[in-house]
Amino acid sequence: MFSRPTGQATGPYDAAFLPRLAMSFRAVTEPVTEPVTKFGGRPVWLEEPTWPLDPSTGEPLVFIGQFRVPGEELRLAYLFLAEDDRVMGMDPTSGEAVVLVQPGGRVPSFAVIGPPGTQGRSLWRWGADETEIPVELSVDLTPMPPELDAEANHHAAWWRYMRHEGPEVRLPSGDEPEDFMGGTAVLPNGRAWGVEDDSWQFLCQFADRGEETDSGDPFFLNFGYGSGFVFMSSDHREGRFLGDCT
Repeated sequence: MFSRPTGQATGPYDAAFLPRLAMSFRAVTEPVTEPVTKFGGRPVWLEEPTWPLDPSTGEPLVFIGQFRVPGEELRLAYLFLAEDDRVMGMDPTSGEAVVLVQPGGRVPSFAVIGPPGTQGRSLWRWGADETEIPVELSVDLTPMPPELDAEANHHAAWWRYMRHEGPEVRLPSGDEPEDFMGGTAVLPNGRAWGVEDDSWQFLCQFADRGEETDSGDPFFLNFGYGSGFVFMSSDHREGRFLGDCT
């Protein structure tokens, strides 16, 4: 199942892709080689491999996953993050969080791209004795349960009111979805810091997890007990990432 472009979004707080689809993660037994949404493993490149570097250390960023961009043309957004014992992706334009788009994408001006042949680590989880185990996970996209879909929309409407962009709405009190593609974003602090202009559209979000070695979580990501958000330019040829903590 896929979301579709709405053609009606005017910025990062609108629904650029519908319907909102829940993401669930499933470990694979063989490497994923198809151009589909997934976490971990190796990128399935649609053009020449392009691996970004951490601008402060020169080390390759960690490949987190790839995301199918809704639309008629096959296009993938590849996410890379700096790790190094820090909260990830807090500054969308520092070069420590890079979204690359293929085919026909634009490399962000702040991204530092490694020489041909550069490869880095991919997403991992904790194993026994604090070992880091690489992972690769398929993503199943299914309709969001109606009650969670409604709560996400309520959350977006409340933050729109708090930003003085919409009518008064009561404070949300229900559980909100954490891992999904499409719809409006559920932002912990109500703002897409660094990607607030009208040229950006929300694609997907996913919660951090895996801090404890015995948690059993499928992967490790640190957003300060928050979530990560992927945004696309209005022409779907450039991406941004924001990690936002609660």
